[in-house]
This record gives sequence, structure tokens and C-alpha cells, in this order.
Amino acid sequence: MKSHYLWITGIVMILFLSKCYYDNEEDLYPVVDCNTTNMSYANDVNPIITNNCLSCHNAQFPQGGVVLEGYSNLHNYVINGRLKGSIQHDSGFSPMPQGAAKLSSCFIQQINAWIDQGAQNN
Repeated sequence: MKSHYLWITGIVMILFLSKCYYDNEEDLYPVVDCNTTNMSYANDVNPIITNNCLSCHNAQFPQGGVVLEGYSNLHNYVINGRLKGSIQHDSGFSPMPQGAAKLSSCFIQQINAWIDQGAQNN
């Protein structure tokens, strides 16, 4: 009788353990190469801003009085730190884009790299 319980317990354990499944985050979400070297306003940053920010922050209809259209307008928000704080959703800043998903990690890294590389008009 005792061996019968051990045998049933062994089968239950095998069935239980065989049902354990762990997803590997790296397999589910492979790391995408995010190039942050030699960032350019024209080629890298402006397309991100145009596609994600200008629908609300353009010169014609500047929501919140914020205009990000053109290098000089954007650069003002680089200097005062509001661009970086807003896209990173830092405390004390309005998280942007408002009412939409946060920018991708790569876009944020690219904008931060451009700022760290001097935020040149190139």
C-alpha cells in the first residue's frame, strides 16, 4: 500500500513538473539594434519629432503653447530640459506624447544620444 502511494505521488510530481513552463524574455522580445552613434537632427531626430509630436506641437496649432517644429524651436526645449524630461516621463514633467503610448525605447535613446552629442543642427 505504501509503495502504491509513492508510485502515485511520483506520477503526480512528474505531471506537475512537466507542466512548468517559463518564457525566456530574450526569445519573446529580441533586442533590436538601436543605433545611437553620430545622431543627426535631420536624419534621426526630426523624423521622430515629426511623426510623434508635430500633430499637437506645430506652429499653426501649438497645444500648450509648445512648438517643436524646426530646429530652433526644438532646441529651446533641449536647453531647458523639457524635451528629455517629457519623453522619459520624468517626475515634474508632462509625459509626452500625451494620451498616447510612450515613445519606443530606441527613439528615446536616439533623442538622448543626440542631446548628449551636443544637439547639433546637422
